[in-house]
Amino acid sequence: MKLRITPLNFATTFFIVVAAYIWIYGAKIAGRPLENWSGTIGWIFLLFAAVVFFLDLIFRNFFAELKKLWIIELCFIALVVIIFLMVK
Repeated sequence: MKLRITPLNFATTFFIVVAAYIWIYGAKIAGRPLENWSGTIGWIFLLFAAVVFFLDLIFRNFFAELKKLWIIELCFIALVVIIFLMVK
């Protein structure tokens, strides 16, 4: 099995690190701690990590060439960010 590093691997790692950080230090929004919601927010970030990991597996099956895989995954991340900013 070849180890291929892709942008969605970085996103999965980011979500796992954020979930661990929230569980350790708690969640704070605008300086106000959210003691009751820290576990829920941590689980949500773990769910995001699982979804992104699954999408990475799907993209790896469709695009065998590493260069195309990077381009597709970067375009997917950009699309998600644009949609997020439009909804926000």
